[in-house]
Amino acid sequence: MSNIEVKTGDFVNLTVSTSCESTSIERRFSKAITVTELKGKLELMTGGSINTMKLTIFDKEDKLICSLDNDDSLLGSYSIDDGMRLHVEDNFMLRKQLDDAFNIKKFELTEEEYSQRKDSLKTYLMQNRLGKYNEEEMEKREAMRKREEEMELEKLKTCGVGLRCQVSVPGQSVRRATIKFIGTVNFKPGNWIGVQYDEPLGKNDGSVEGVRYFECPPKYGGFVKPLHLEVGDFPEEELNLDEDDEL
Repeated sequence: MSNIEVKTGDFVNLTVSTSCESTSIERRFSKAITVTELKGKLELMTGGSINTMKLTIFDKEDKLICSLDNDDSLLGSYSIDDGMRLHVEDNFMLRKQLDDAFNIKKFELTEEEYSQRKDSLKTYLMQNRLGKYNEEEMEKREAMRKREEEMELEKLKTCGVGLRCQVSVPGQSVRRATIKFIGTVNFKPGNWIGVQYDEPLGKNDGSVEGVRYFECPPKYGGFVKPLHLEVGDFPEEELNLDEDDEL
C-alpha cells in the first residue's frame, strides 16, 4: 500500500452505486483499509467480483475525482470526502448466477446460521474459492504486502529529518518538501514520513487529531508513506516571472 498522504478523519461516508442498478446505498468505510479490502466488502455488498470490479469516485456534482486503481493503497490516501459517490463497475456475473440459482430472499440470520446455509453468498464464495476464500490469491497478496514492507524499510534507511525530498502521491501532482518527522502515528498503522511542502499544498500544520508531530505553517504539512517520496537534491523551485507578471 494508493500511497501516501493521509486525509483527515478515520471514516468516510460514501454513496455506493453500481453499473447494474439505478439505485444506490450509503455506507461508512474506514480510511485505514486498502483498496483490496474495500473491494472485498463491496463484493459481498454488490455481488461484483473482487478480481474484475473497477472503482471510481465522483464528487457531489457528479464530477469524476479519481480511480481507485492501486489495490495496495489506503482508501484514505485518495482525495475522498463525505457525500461523494463510489461507483462499482463490473459484469456482476456472480450476482446474476446467485439470483438465477437461489432466488434470494431477504431475512436476518445469525453468523452461525448463515454459515450453515447451502444457498448463501458466503457458501457460494467458499465453494468456488472466490474473494477472500481464494487461498492462492490471498497468499499472493500477503506476499506482495510483505515485499512492500521490506521495500518500505529499505526506503526508510535513506530518510532523515531535515533532508530534501520529492513527494509523488498517486493521483496528485509531484511536490517538493523537507522531511520533518519519521515514525509511527496515532491515526494510521505503519511508518509515515511527515513533510513540510515548499508551497501551501498540504493538509495540516504538522498535527493531526490534536497530536503534534512537527511544526510548520498551516496547509504546509502532510504525511506520506515512505515509498511515495524520493530523497535527493531537490532544491526549492524558483518562480520565473515575466515582467508583466511581477508585482
